[in-house]
Amino acid sequence: MDANFRWQALLLSLVLLAGGPVASPAQQQQQLPQIPAPASRPTSPGQPGMAGDDSGPDPLARRIMLEQAKKRNQQRQQDIVNDTNKLLQLAQQLKAEVDKTNQDQLSLSVIKKAEEIEKLAKSVKEKMKGS
Repeated sequence: MDANFRWQALLLSLVLLAGGPVASPAQQQQQLPQIPAPASRPTSPGQPGMAGDDSGPDPLARRIMLEQAKKRNQQRQQDIVNDTNKLLQLAQQLKAEVDKTNQDQLSLSVIKKAEEIEKLAKSVKEKMKGS
């Protein structure tokens, strides 16, 4: 009973530490960073594509920047998925080890596994923030 309580407390702390569920890819695309338009600057008559037009930034450059941001976002999402899978595996291993211990004994490997889970959970949390 005591090991089960410890397991539940650990899972609850991991969920709270991670800060909530992982966003779906559809939600992630809605969160693409906004790319600021470069400040307009005066152009000389000889500059190609810039003379007198107010069309804004170069469409090709803007598209490339958006594609790069999308790729970074997809990579971040894949990293989050990989890390949460590893986190789940570590948590299951920790549960198995905790189930083997009694209420008066806690092994060093259990403590190390919990620390590893904590570090990974913090890493996932930072990636979710988009840092």
